[in-house]
Amino acid sequence: MKDNLKSNENKNYVTVVGGVNIDIIGFPYSKLIQRDSNIGRVELGLGGVGRNIGENLVRLGVKTKLISIIGDDIYGRKILEEAERIGLDMKHSKVIKGINTSTYLAVLDDNKDMFVAISSMDIYEKMSIDYIKEKSEIIKKSKLCILDTNIPEKLVKYILVTFKNVDFFIDTVSTGKAVKIKNLIEHIHTIKTNKIEIEAITGIKINNKKDLLKNWLYLKDRGLKRVFITLGKDGVYFSDVNEEGFIKIKNIKPKNTTGAGDAFTAGLAYCYMKDISLYESAKTATAASLIALSHEKTINPEMSKDKLNLIKMEMKIC
Repeated sequence: MKDNLKSNENKNYVTVVGGVNIDIIGFPYSKLIQRDSNIGRVELGLGGVGRNIGENLVRLGVKTKLISIIGDDIYGRKILEEAERIGLDMKHSKVIKGINTSTYLAVLDDNKDMFVAISSMDIYEKMSIDYIKEKSEIIKKSKLCILDTNIPEKLVKYILVTFKNVDFFIDTVSTGKAVKIKNLIEHIHTIKTNKIEIEAITGIKINNKKDLLKNWLYLKDRGLKRVFITLGKDGVYFSDVNEEGFIKIKNIKPKNTTGAGDAFTAGLAYCYMKDISLYESAKTATAASLIALSHEKTINPEMSKDKLNLIKMEMKIC
């Protein structure tokens, strides 16, 4: 009995295994002109899907440990300093000498939506299975583990197959990286994805609501417990074995869309830790994404439980 109690006490945090990088974001002052030098401004910030999810969780009051890999450059040191300042546990992340920290370069259009981006993430190939084995107790003792698909495919497979008593959330990140989980669905609790990323996994094109259901049935038949498919201006589709639905918000005017998906995933994890229902999880995660959309930085410094509850009350759902 004492051993079980001790085990339950350990499961009070989220582990995130994923990307950490420097974000360089360009904002044009007027309509973006291709193949030309556009007048605007450039913002430098900390990012990476895993790190963004982790910071949002910490700001929501969730104890979070981040396992990642960074270079020993000025950017890597800045990332560690900021993690310590906000309370994000990065003691289990690895610093590699002689390699640059991962960098994400994005140019937004005049609607503040991403026009094009380049990810320089070769450093993640240095993450090995032996390195993850060293962190096995951290993963085993977490109540929830979030993986973003920036990490190498062999690690995604090893982690999902090895740690059978941990619930896993997957953020699919991009179409090219989403396919890493194509044959691992049975090991996943929740997938947060978007229309084109889920199509890459299932091979089922989405042209209408029936196609969303077809995608869910494909995933459910392979063992998935829940899915959340973000649809941009059309909202989010969500489903589990008992329920499905949509949430769509009126009158969204984003200042920057870069961090909205990461905030959404953090909102889902926050709800999981509090055992919140499927619909309320979708609503809460949507509110978290709205907070992110309302600020020009990837992470809105105003992210908090109080802000989340306020936005939920103010949301106008179609």
